[in-house]
Amino acid sequence: MRGLGSIAPLALLAVSGLGTTASAAPAPNAGPRCVVIRGATLPHADGERVVTVVVRGSKIAAVSVLGADAPGCDVVEATGKTLTAGMVDPNTQLGLVEVSLEAATVDTDLKAPFQGASGEIRASVRADYAYNPRSSLIAVTRLEGVTSAVSVPAGGVVSGRSFWVDLGGTRQADAIQRAPLAMHASLGSRGPSRATAFHTLDVALREALDLAARRRAWEQNRTPAYLLPRFELEALLPVAKGEIPLVVGVGRAADIEGVLRMTEGTAVRLVIAGGAEAWLVRDLLAARDVPVIVDPLTYGPRGFDQLAARPDNAALLHEAGVRVMFSTFSTHHARKLRQVAGNAVRGGMPHQAALDAVTRVPAEVFGMKDHGRVEVGAVADLVLWSGDPLELSTRVEALWIHGQRLPLTSRQTALRDRYRHLPRRPAP
Repeated sequence: MRGLGSIAPLALLAVSGLGTTASAAPAPNAGPRCVVIRGATLPHADGERVVTVVVRGSKIAAVSVLGADAPGCDVVEATGKTLTAGMVDPNTQLGLVEVSLEAATVDTDLKAPFQGASGEIRASVRADYAYNPRSSLIAVTRLEGVTSAVSVPAGGVVSGRSFWVDLGGTRQADAIQRAPLAMHASLGSRGPSRATAFHTLDVALREALDLAARRRAWEQNRTPAYLLPRFELEALLPVAKGEIPLVVGVGRAADIEGVLRMTEGTAVRLVIAGGAEAWLVRDLLAARDVPVIVDPLTYGPRGFDQLAARPDNAALLHEAGVRVMFSTFSTHHARKLRQVAGNAVRGGMPHQAALDAVTRVPAEVFGMKDHGRVEVGAVADLVLWSGDPLELSTRVEALWIHGQRLPLTSRQTALRDRYRHLPRRPAP
């Protein structure tokens, strides 16, 4: 782990009574009632700290530099190892796709027959109903320290509503933490033209904003009819009121400007996903406090939406005061999230900021503030690493989701173990 300078006095946490019981009781078969992770190195903006973390039930009960004596707890000796909150990929399709080329396992493009021939407005779609918590991809992703994800529908200009999942449990009720979480739209070089896509989104937002302002008159049939069906407008109301974010997939700087202008003066909480050229308008994004989800490996002119993409995009955004998150924008490769974050550091982003971009920041942006941090009262989604989590040679030593330690196994490790030693063939 790289040195972070002098260690400031512990302002991290002051804990009273390590025997405090978490508000949520452990789930059945959730393992030990209490876990003590002793002597772990905790990265922090002020420098590294060696701490002992006590987990009771599903929550973190204590974090202390003084150590902890908690009789009856399972003790994990973590000296020389790094402890972080579990990582979060804020733009995947985990649980919605298994084999990309097998239609029976793909539940991402959710268009209903009653949405019309174009199906461009799918605001009412809730992808969480199709989530498969037993997908083999979940354990594979988890083995690389990713404990949460935002699963996102696809298709149309307005694709529908995403949901937050923690990558543990075998039932939807165990995994899905919030649904719906955000509304998702896609612009840029798609469909017949940018102008058409922008106009489609603009009309949808205008009608939703009008309905929010005149809801009572509309219910009394004292307003003109809207272009969008009632159920689509109802789904867009939380966006118009600023209750859930609107995540807009767009890469070109000019398109980001267009989205900012379209929503100026409204309550809409924008999040930009992609943002290959976001550094060009970083001052505008910072002024509006619009977070950006980027892939630091997207650079170079690989398309007309990213002619100005560069490897220090994330660093420039962070320096300007923009809240930055990282995503693989993948499902089968969501496990590579820490590699993506490491490349942002290579591009000039501070190490702690890159770590925050895959833990604390997505939790804050999407209103899951009890995730993404190692603090008293936070959900105990924790990863113990052999070293710096952003180094490829580092391994996951142990992993907890909601306080339950999960085995470091997957379908891939099972296949490896099964075929590692093949029986010898008899001599001819």
